[in-house]
Order: sequence, then structure tokens, then C-alpha cells
Amino acid sequence: MFAVVGASACADPDLDSTLTAMSNKQRLVLSIIDFLNQSIQDGTVKQDDKESLEVAIQCIGEAFGVDPTDQAQVDRLSIKPASLLSIFDVFMKTKDKLGSSPAAGASAPAASSSGPSAADKAAAEKHKATGNAHMSAKKYDDAIKAYSQAIALDPTNAVYYSNRAAAYSSKGEHSSAVLDAEKAIEVDPSFVKAYHRLGHAHYSLGDFKEAAAAFRRGLEIDPSNASLKTGLQNAEARIMLRNMGMGGGAGGAGGAGGAGGMPDLASLMSNPMMMQMAQQMMQNGGLERLMQNPALANMMNRMQSGGGMPSMSELMSDPALRDM
Repeated sequence: MFAVVGASACADPDLDSTLTAMSNKQRLVLSIIDFLNQSIQDGTVKQDDKESLEVAIQCIGEAFGVDPTDQAQVDRLSIKPASLLSIFDVFMKTKDKLGSSPAAGASAPAASSSGPSAADKAAAEKHKATGNAHMSAKKYDDAIKAYSQAIALDPTNAVYYSNRAAAYSSKGEHSSAVLDAEKAIEVDPSFVKAYHRLGHAHYSLGDFKEAAAAFRRGLEIDPSNASLKTGLQNAEARIMLRNMGMGGGAGGAGGAGGAGGMPDLASLMSNPMMMQMAQQMMQNGGLERLMQNPALANMMNRMQSGGGMPSMSELMSDPALRDM
């Protein structure tokens, strides 16, 4: 019996290693499929080549047992918030910094032990200034290139990563912005602006909990920062709406449905959070201003005439009520 148990124990590491290797290969394949699908969607691939590429995607998936329509498998294999392109970008920047030859690689530790030279820092600042100018002109790809050159010269400056995160977010590549903002925080945990970049990127990706967490971390360092406070309030509001079945892509699932899949007013006001908000409005005079709104008065008259309770979407269609 001991011999059998011993043999099984010896076999397990090899099996685990094989499964891990296969899982990593499938992660890579899924990342490739995501990249190719994104290239089709954003117009990188010509329309004439779209059908051929779709066939190739199907063949690649079948060869490695990866099905991008299987959400359970996607959740297990996904590398998000990173992407294949962002990982490759980091690799290329590192490669350019260290140099491709063995001699350059061997000399890198000695050069980096004392940090970037004064000349490197000065040159990096010039690249940053160039990047800032490109940002002002909304030339985001050029800005990213300039900030990357600054990082290659001085990877110890958190500002360069933060600025590149802003450039990525400006062109909608929020996953890459997350990576750069996290790197900026790693380089300088006290750099407050990086927390705002990180929170904004997560918020734009719809990950409101991570966004709120980033804003809170920043406020621990700078409790009076107005931008972080506003970001936290917005993120927490979206979390509340999502928990109530409204907004953030939740679409009112699981709640009583008003027009447009949103909960009706009666079910909404039974929510404890909404009751708390109503109490706050009573305290700060917001309820009195709300009741003076002509649109609300018309709705109340309609209800008294037997017209029924207005839906949440009907309330939100009025700009004044929506602002309230």
C-alpha cells in the first residue's frame, strides 16, 4: 500500500506541471484571440480580411481547446486587466532599456546600481515635456511614445508612468492605464496623482469597487484632495446604483421592472439606501426644492387622478429631477 501511495505522490508533481503548462498556453491563446477580435472591431484589420481572420481565430481556439464563448473558461483563463498588447509593450520597453546584446545585458546591473545619471534624468525630462505637448494637442500615441522614452532613461520617476497612464486613458486603453498607474504607485507610494489615475482607469472599465479602493488609498495620503473625494463619491454612487439594480451595466436585474428595465418608484423607495438619501434631502432643503419642480407637481396631480405611479425612467427623463 505504501508503495502505491508513494508512486502516486511522485506522479502528482508531473501531472500538476503538465496541467499548469497547458493552462498557461491556453491563457496565451485566449489573449491572442482577444487581440485579434479587438483588431477586427477597431478597424485595424481590413474588411476584406475579416472573414479569413475569423476562420483563423476559430481554428486556433479549436487546436488548443479554447472557446471564447465559454464564459466560465474565459473567467479562468483571462489575464485582464492586462492585455497581450500591454504586456508586449512592457517587454519591448524593458528590452530597449537593457539592450539586446549579452554585453549590454551584462553591463546593465553596474549601470543601474547607482540609478540614472544626471544626463539621463535631464534627457528624460525633455521627453516628458514633449509628451505633455503631445497630450495638449491630443496626439496620444505620440505622447505615449515620448513618456516611454522618458521611462527608459529614468524608470525611477513615478510621474512618467502616471503621465503615460493618462495618455492611455485618453485614448480609451484603460487596462494599460491601470498597469502604469500601479507601477507609478510602486515606484512612489506617496505620489497622490497616481491613485487618481488608477481610480479613473478602473472607473472607466466599470470596476467601481476597485476605483473606490484606489481613491480611498489616495485620500489616506491626502485627505483634503478634492479630485479624489469627487472620484470616491462618484464610484460609491455607481456601486449603490449597481446594488439597487440600476446603472453600471446591471440593468435592473433582480428588481421590480419599470420602463426600460429600471425599478419603479415604489420598489425604489422601499430600499433603505434611498430612504437615507431622502432623509438627507429633507435635512439640507433638497426635498423642498424638489417639490417646487413643475414636472413633479404634474406627476403628483396625475397620481391623484388615478394615473398611477411614475416609472423611474420617466423621472430621470426630466433634467431638473435627474440633477436633484
